[in-house]
Amino acid sequence: MAPVLGFFLLLGLCGDTVSEGSPPSTNSFDRLEFEFPPTNYETEDSYEAGPTGILFQMVHIFLHTVQPHAFPEDIIRKILQKKFDFSKDYDKIIYYEIGIITCAALGLLFIILMPLVGFFFSVCRCCNKCGGEMHQRQKKNGTYLRKYFAVSLLVICIFISIGITYGFVASHHMRTHLRKTQKLAESNFNDLRMLLNTTPGQIDYVLDQYTITKAKAFSDLDNVKLLLGGSIYEKLRPRVVPALDNVKAMAEAIRETEEALVMVNSVLMDMKQSSAQLSANLSDVQKDLALSLKDPACQVPSAATTCDHINSSLSYLDVSVDFSQLPPLDKQIANMSDVLQTNLSGLIQEGYRSFNDIPETVESKTMNVISDIKRTLNSIGSEITNISKKIPVQDKLSNFIHYINNTEDYIHRYLPTLEEYDSYRWLGCLVVCCLLTLIVIFFCLGLLCGTLGYDRKATPTRRGCVSNTGGIFLMVGVGFSFLFCWLLMTIVVLTFVIGGNVEKLVCESYQNKKLFQVLDTPYLLNENWKYYLSGMMFDKPDVNLTFEQVYSDCTENKGIYATLRLENIYNISKHLNFQERMGSINSSFENTVIRIENVVLLDEAGRKNLMDFSSSGVDRIDYNTFMNATSKHPTKVNLLSFAADLDIKANHLPQGDLKQSLKRNAQTLRTIHRIRIIPLEKSMSTVYQTMRGLQYKNSGLGVKVANVIFFLNTAQDFLKNHISMITAEESKKFAAMILGYFEHYLQWVRIAITEQVAACKPVATALDSAIDIFLCGYVVDPMNLFWFGLGKATVFLLPAIIFAVKLAKYYRRMDSEDVYDDDMKNGNIGFRRHRTSQTH
Repeated sequence: MAPVLGFFLLLGLCGDTVSEGSPPSTNSFDRLEFEFPPTNYETEDSYEAGPTGILFQMVHIFLHTVQPHAFPEDIIRKILQKKFDFSKDYDKIIYYEIGIITCAALGLLFIILMPLVGFFFSVCRCCNKCGGEMHQRQKKNGTYLRKYFAVSLLVICIFISIGITYGFVASHHMRTHLRKTQKLAESNFNDLRMLLNTTPGQIDYVLDQYTITKAKAFSDLDNVKLLLGGSIYEKLRPRVVPALDNVKAMAEAIRETEEALVMVNSVLMDMKQSSAQLSANLSDVQKDLALSLKDPACQVPSAATTCDHINSSLSYLDVSVDFSQLPPLDKQIANMSDVLQTNLSGLIQEGYRSFNDIPETVESKTMNVISDIKRTLNSIGSEITNISKKIPVQDKLSNFIHYINNTEDYIHRYLPTLEEYDSYRWLGCLVVCCLLTLIVIFFCLGLLCGTLGYDRKATPTRRGCVSNTGGIFLMVGVGFSFLFCWLLMTIVVLTFVIGGNVEKLVCESYQNKKLFQVLDTPYLLNENWKYYLSGMMFDKPDVNLTFEQVYSDCTENKGIYATLRLENIYNISKHLNFQERMGSINSSFENTVIRIENVVLLDEAGRKNLMDFSSSGVDRIDYNTFMNATSKHPTKVNLLSFAADLDIKANHLPQGDLKQSLKRNAQTLRTIHRIRIIPLEKSMSTVYQTMRGLQYKNSGLGVKVANVIFFLNTAQDFLKNHISMITAEESKKFAAMILGYFEHYLQWVRIAITEQVAACKPVATALDSAIDIFLCGYVVDPMNLFWFGLGKATVFLLPAIIFAVKLAKYYRRMDSEDVYDDDMKNGNIGFRRHRTSQTH
């Protein structure tokens, strides 16, 4: 407990101290960050059909309702393996295609029956049957039926018009987007070429980052004095520097104590002289006053009392302290002079210098090992540079150049032909839609003319020309419907069967990746290869490389190394394994013995100097005697008060020598106070304050010095016993920091080469462009929307024919009519019908 208590007492003695010459703090480890340069491609990641997409989704829902069965994986596998026997497996095809077959059968039935029905209907009408007779029988609900037929036909025409609109929209969508095929293809080829062209630069960029890593490591190695030496210094500093600071504070205390004692001794000499002079001056005043009081004026009764009071107070005119009785300080001053013969501050500076030289010592001790490490890092850099020539990424990508060029030539060669055929297709679709539009126009003109020209008062044989024209338009529409509906339905059935199957078997299976799963079936495309893709690319069919995995990885923009499992050809992790080299670097630091010796915080001369200070006797000075003597007033009475009292008493005396003598002595006392008392009081105050400070500082001086030496010895022992261990630990940390740069770099290289270099997003984008965008988005979806709208319009021609034929009777002018006569019978109105012929 005593050392701890002494340490806190020492803090009070030393105050705030600052270590001298301490090295700057070491910098923390800055982790290197590498960023892979991004590649911007032209082709957009997604395809949006725009507002037409809603119509496409409607057709998809219809197809899913008609064909809800899952993708026929087993059938496709057998077909690809050429093991499909239609005579045995036809039931599976029928089961899968039952929805499409049913719809196609209905369409074929429509194609067959509608021309027959039209033929028999025409023959029947020619025989004045099936509504061919130009006679209309009057019915009570005739007005209602006419309106019902008109409204129904109008609604049907609206539905047919919607279907025609679908056809126009689909045809326009296909034509517009097929014109974008050239731009889409060029965009994809540009992206693929960018992938091929930027890959070598990406590999070189990744490997060139080693230069940055090596530069950082070399910078730290060159700065070993600060980083390693500074870290060792900082580890030792909390235990060593406070001990040195305490010794430094003690040396300062020794100097201050000696200066204070010399100053007090000098002031005491002056005080003794001043006190003697003050005593002599007061004695003179006392004698002069005593002589003045013998004046006969004091015998006067009125002045006798005043003189007696003055006479009785003369004894107070004397000094109160005899400074000559204070003990001398010469012995203590002599002892302090002997203590100061040793330059303790210089010895302390040597201790600081010895401790602060640790970083320089570390730098000199590690010079050779740092040179060896630099050579090792340079050799590693050469090996890393050679890795770029061995990575097969570029070789694998270069194989695609031939395919890209051939594909591009093929597209450029046949794309004009495709556009030419699309013009014929567009013209054909336009003709078909216009044909349907013409039929709808006939029906609408019939409704318009029939409705506007209809006269309720006119009899069937007297109907107007406009109404009759409306009926003729309706029958013309019926005729065109019978004439062309089978042809329209044939187009619908053909496009439905083709478009529906392509949508279900290709587009839908491509989007849900069922198609890839089929292609990834082991031994499917080649009976000798388990995985076709790896067998084709690496001639290693046992490597688990699938179409689905490659497509998914490319969609996520992963590097071609990880996507194609190139580690089976060239294991980058194996060639980037420099554990042996890194281990040698680590061993170099561990085997390097950094001996930090001769760190002496304070030699024996300095320790003896502290002990001499402890035995100098400054703590045994009778400080209370000095403080008691200097805390009193220099005189027994306050001279100013005494002088003022003399003046008051003199004023009560009559004019004469006595009065003048009293006033003169009062002024003398004031002069003595100004000349003697005030300087003496300042000197006494100085001595008092100095001795009180010395008493506080030197109280328990032996314990304080003992504690300073104790903590100094503790710090010296800590250096002796722990400096080697701390040096070894910090060397390991420094080595780990240097190796950490390269481990972080090598880890980044593995990630960059396997996942970022030659990111194959353009490959997946090109495949999406060919199948999902061109085939499905540009061709199949508009084709399906076309047959959906055309089929809808064609089917609605059947009820339109029925309602048009029925309605035409109410608009056309008849050859004969029923005549009604009123006949009263049993109080009711009766009717008598006559047939009347009229020639027009």
